[in-house]
Amino acid sequence: MKKVIIITGASRGIGRNMAYNLALEGNKIIANYNKSEKEILDLKNKLKEKNIEIDIFKADVSKKEEVDSLVDFAIEKYNKIDVLINNAGIAEQKLFTDITEEDFDKMMKNNLYSAFFVAQAVAKHMIREHSGAIINISSIYGLTGGSCEVHYSMAKAGIDGMTKALAKELGPSNIRVNSVAPGAIDTEMNKDLTEEVWNSILEETPLNKKGRPIDITKCIKWLIEDEFTTGQVISPNGGIVII
Repeated sequence: MKKVIIITGASRGIGRNMAYNLALEGNKIIANYNKSEKEILDLKNKLKEKNIEIDIFKADVSKKEEVDSLVDFAIEKYNKIDVLINNAGIAEQKLFTDITEEDFDKMMKNNLYSAFFVAQAVAKHMIREHSGAIINISSIYGLTGGSCEVHYSMAKAGIDGMTKALAKELGPSNIRVNSVAPGAIDTEMNKDLTEEVWNSILEETPLNKKGRPIDITKCIKWLIEDEFTTGQVISPNGGIVII
């Protein structure tokens, strides 16, 4: 049975890849975006060329009232939400001593608050249906920490903590909650990494290759189909971190 899936931050990178490939499989996709209207329309048009329609919905998911509008739209159109993929987020490299209160607030709101707000809004409907899956996109830095990315690492570690606690709370309602914590993926978010930095990463990676958005999408597909995995932080990272 095809699923009704909300994907936040679906206009670029991993989110776009997930939206495209999950739509190709016949799922009903509500692709959320905030500022990248050109990119989300391009995604919609590329799928339309294949006679596939997706819903796009503009919302700043760091704001609860806009989250509520997004979830209300999905419920009004489909009467249920089978899967939530919390993908929206930002990154920033900065010395710890240079991180301002504004930097910190922006990071937490866009990465952690957003995941909390959308999961909370969606969970109410999943509990009613006694079914669902919430998949939070975290980061390897939520597990290991990242130098010059302290606030980012904190936000992603918070997502993993929420995942574990929520899995326990929602498990009796037959709702699975997991995190996917990618390693270094070749996306626009990492476009500023120099060749020297990439080479350094690859030297430490047993598989000796960059991750691709499709690698994360494949993990997501498995978590959607699986029925016995919850509360886990799964890290597709080429072996650079083995826990």
